[in-house]
Amino acid sequence: MLLSTLNRKEKLKFLDLALHMVIVDGNPSDLEQRLLNMMLAEVGDNIISEYTFDLSDSLEQTIQFFDVLSSRIQRIVYLNLIRISLSEEIYNTTEHDFLEMIRSRFHIKDDIKQALIKEVYKEKDLREEINKIVGK
Repeated sequence: MLLSTLNRKEKLKFLDLALHMVIVDGNPSDLEQRLLNMMLAEVGDNIISEYTFDLSDSLEQTIQFFDVLSSRIQRIVYLNLIRISLSEEIYNTTEHDFLEMIRSRFHIKDDIKQALIKEVYKEKDLREEINKIVGK
């Protein structure tokens, strides 16, 4: 969501950060892999051709890249990390801790975090409702 508004380097770094998050608890699940592929498609064809789902930098270097960017970009990145984390039905403490570390580094306040989570749940509800309608 909103990943297409990022520039080329921001998109590549986001994908790297997302990959760090999904492997924090082991190999990505099938659902996480599908979501990563959807996000890869969202960032555009030019990025698809050059991204290989290999970690290009250390986690710290990737976070440092985002540390100096605008709060808008940081929030877009954080929003999409939340989407990945909430894609599975099981609560994952390791991913939660990862998100909290990112939130702290990006100086995202709790009210913004809660608002973003609320919107992710709205998106999930909308998708489920559309699937019900289409499935009829």
